Amino acid sequence: MAVVELKAPVDGVILPLEQVPDPVFSQKMVGDGVSIDPLSEVLVAPCAGTITQLHHAGHAVTVTSAEGLEVLLHIGLDTVALKGEGFTAKVEVGQQVACGDPLIAFDADYLATHAKSLLTLMIVTNGEVVAELKAHRGKVRAGQDVCLTLTLAGAAAGAQEVHGKRVVSQSIVIANPSGLHARPAAVLASLAKQFKSKVLLQRGDDQANAKSLTAVMGIAIGHGDKVVLIAEGPDAQQAIDTISPELAAGLGDEGSRPAPAPATATTEPDPARAPAPRPQSGDANLLLGVAASPGLGVGKVYQLRREEVQVAESGDADPGRERRKLEDALERGKNELEALQNELKAQADAKKAAIFAAHQELLDDPGLLDIAESAMAKGKSAAWAWQRAYLTLAEKLAGLKNEVMAGRAADLRDVGRRVLGILTGQAVQAPRPPAGSILIAEDLAPSDTAKLNPAEVFGFATVGGGATSHVAILARALDIPAIAGIDPRALDLPDGADVILDGGKGQLRIHPDPAEVLRISEVKLRMAAKKAADLAAACAPANTTDGHHIEVVANIGGLADAQKGMLLGAEGVGLLRSEFLYLDRASAPSEDEQTAIYAEIARALAGRPLIIRTLDVGGDKPLPYLPMPREENPFLGIRGVRIGLDRPEILRTQVRAILRAGKGQQIRMMFPMIATLDEIRSVKGLVEEERARLPDADPVELGIMVEVPSAAILARQFAREVSFFSIGTNDLTQYTLAMDRGHPKLAAKADAMNPAVLQLIALTVQGANAEGKWVGVCGGVASDPQAVPILVGLGVRELSVSVPAIPAVKAAVRQYSLAECQALAQQALAQGTAAEVRALVASDY
Repeated sequence: MAVVELKAPVDGVILPLEQVPDPVFSQKMVGDGVSIDPLSEVLVAPCAGTITQLHHAGHAVTVTSAEGLEVLLHIGLDTVALKGEGFTAKVEVGQQVACGDPLIAFDADYLATHAKSLLTLMIVTNGEVVAELKAHRGKVRAGQDVCLTLTLAGAAAGAQEVHGKRVVSQSIVIANPSGLHARPAAVLASLAKQFKSKVLLQRGDDQANAKSLTAVMGIAIGHGDKVVLIAEGPDAQQAIDTISPELAAGLGDEGSRPAPAPATATTEPDPARAPAPRPQSGDANLLLGVAASPGLGVGKVYQLRREEVQVAESGDADPGRERRKLEDALERGKNELEALQNELKAQADAKKAAIFAAHQELLDDPGLLDIAESAMAKGKSAAWAWQRAYLTLAEKLAGLKNEVMAGRAADLRDVGRRVLGILTGQAVQAPRPPAGSILIAEDLAPSDTAKLNPAEVFGFATVGGGATSHVAILARALDIPAIAGIDPRALDLPDGADVILDGGKGQLRIHPDPAEVLRISEVKLRMAAKKAADLAAACAPANTTDGHHIEVVANIGGLADAQKGMLLGAEGVGLLRSEFLYLDRASAPSEDEQTAIYAEIARALAGRPLIIRTLDVGGDKPLPYLPMPREENPFLGIRGVRIGLDRPEILRTQVRAILRAGKGQQIRMMFPMIATLDEIRSVKGLVEEERARLPDADPVELGIMVEVPSAAILARQFAREVSFFSIGTNDLTQYTLAMDRGHPKLAAKADAMNPAVLQLIALTVQGANAEGKWVGVCGGVASDPQAVPILVGLGVRELSVSVPAIPAVKAAVRQYSLAECQALAQQALAQGTAAEVRALVASDY
């Protein structure tokens, strides 16, 4: 294979491309290469060749070598905006040049004061002809020192249109310990180049030319990722048959251990082969994920697969025309989303409407628009620039450790596809699965989820997403059982296969026994009848059989939830998540705005209690107008009440608003993530200072969330400081067990019914009782009917639950006497595992 050396186009110091402060270059969307901090003022040819492109603004030129390498030379960043000022072209398109010939003279002093950066880029834009690229380092002299050494792979494989049969491989799990790094990516490219057909490697929405080393490396395929190969051309089937097993086997990469293919009736297992990785559940027919929406679904698999829209990369010679195309598409996308919001509001579905309001906000996101703008300024089409922008940011979001932020990747892809469809005239079609389907997908868009018909789709499971994603929220609103983070093997299930989906447990049963299918179908009928009976009795009090009353209240995120909770029998609100006022906006809500909303919700409760939790954000779920430094572990950093004490102006505003709204109402104030006595004492002092400024404010009871073990262990000391406790079992469980509740492999084990968590709840109740205070539970376990008798038996007096769960939780209270609950609680504390605890209480199924 031929080797080509590219000399330095300017005097200066070579910097890695990744350090360039422009995402289009640093993320190698244009191609691979180097950047140089220039010390001279004349750009010279890095090799002999032909001038094939000279930008009208004079800041960029492309030299095509005799070997077919297309080398883009770009002076400075965002210099297209200078419209030629400071540049003097020394060549014209079609001209032959020798290495070292002057191409463009530039005024470095002028650029230094008018451009974003002087960094000069040398990029190989047709990476598919390159098998290996080596970037040099250090100080270089123009036309003399080598910057890049390139090993060519032959003629450009994709230069000619290829037509013919299209073949898609089965899903392949990447076995390489370090993913497809340079060595296996080069082997893949070499294999793909043996075929005339176009060969693509696809992972979810990401797609790369398999014949291009840099393209394959650019989509960062990691160990365990699920990919498919797509071949189109005269030898497509042969390409797939040849490359697929090599890719599955690791492409010769040391340490790769692929999972063996499933055994068939005619295939004897090979004892010499390494054993297949043990399934997460220990049961080959049980796939695990994260519980996203409760319920049971029995149906047939429907695999939802999307192919990425193909777009032309090159745009109009005038970037302004491309910019206008994108602006028009964005405006139309906003109008469509606004119409969708209005339709949902007319149906009194505020929660769904709020999700698509957030989508509308994404279309104004400056980070997204900056990437697209930068690409269009470099000659890319509006569609290509937009597609790269939203896919790049979505991939970054998906890779975040925080479950909430990672879950927003699906929102970004959804709104991105909407605008791309407008730009290309290829509108994204909503999935239309047949009746009785269990839908399986890599990921599901919120707009697709909102259109699912629960009478036809009996459940769905996605490899991506989490329990807090908008898709999960919509599934719960639609009452469709759902699992997120499902084992990727689900993508291999054939269409039409029978499965049982348990959204409450995050389990997908494959190859179910017909008797099991019949049993689950009967369970569903019983559950439907029980749900109707619970609903009919929803407004009756939640009293045990011997008359002990438990207050069942609602967890809400706004006025609409409060109104719905009242209709379903809620006795008040045990948790108003005030974050809904702060999210998806450019500035914090004012004191007057907060006061009005809190007062409106209090009026909707007609004198029933309203507990408002103060703002609960932090490094794991930051606000755009409240910048915070990145933390290595945000769950152990500045979050909850700590941010209120660190930035007291926001907490003081909220406290004043609550005090003002509380006049004549039964409003209580609750503080999140309290871990030390100093924290609650500081907060109490702040509240008293603000109360002193509002002499006509009524007294407001103060309470804390018990979410960390220290608060439970010191419950008696904390009880002397506050009027009540509300146990947030979601965080308490993950902090006690050191398990992220959103982790697909650990979520099933992060069960609040674990005896260790129950012991902390018992400690909290004991400490509160000793000081004459009461305890509620507002975490997810309070909404679990199976947990209700144990919580009641531990002495919990209030259960604050999700709005739809109110009738079922009240019904669960009525099933037992207080003595029975207390006996169950004592037995539960003596158990060793969550499973043993759950076995004590009869389940609906």
